[in-house]
Amino acid sequence: MKSPAPTQQDETYSRLRQWVTVGQFLPGERLKIHAIAEKLGVGVMPVRAALQRLAAEGALVNVPHAGMQVPKLSLAEFDDVLQTRLLLEGEAAQRGAHRLDAAGLAELLALEQKMRDALKANDAKGYLDANELFHLRLYQAAASPTLLSLIETVWLKVGPLSNKLFEVDASQRVINDAHGDAVMALRLRDSAGVRRAIEKDLFVAAQFLRPFCA
Repeated sequence: MKSPAPTQQDETYSRLRQWVTVGQFLPGERLKIHAIAEKLGVGVMPVRAALQRLAAEGALVNVPHAGMQVPKLSLAEFDDVLQTRLLLEGEAAQRGAHRLDAAGLAELLALEQKMRDALKANDAKGYLDANELFHLRLYQAAASPTLLSLIETVWLKVGPLSNKLFEVDASQRVINDAHGDAVMALRLRDSAGVRRAIEKDLFVAAQFLRPFCA
């Protein structure tokens, strides 16, 4: 039986959710419904509904008399999110590495190269887009919809901070190192090594992002 075709409201929600995840909106930013609707080429109703869904997931907050706003994480909240990510994403990485096929490995190798190229070009968006897809493809290979759903929900909490990585010059020299470790472990079929590499990636990035917490 075919799944129902996504509605414009579903598509708008998916697009905005992805924008939050990759840091297109910044912590503390107030979201203007009409501007977003114009950018997406849709009406204000699907945008309003999508923002309300994101607020229900904790990705946004509804501030009285100010509308929807991207929340700022406190240091304690950020550290809590990091510990949760280490648990969830470490497990998904190890399971995914164990199940990954040749086509999946080839895609991850190509994405790691894209990240290296983006860093050389100082292309923050290119790096973050490839980084998100690298992790997503690895975790999808774990074949656990429940685990992936939990990870994607946690990503909404930290996504708005992600662009801050490129405000710290030192970060660009090291933030891709763990992906290199991950692809090396993937080539060796070392699933535990992949888990360690992904945990290292999350931990290193977090050290650069912690100072930007509220």
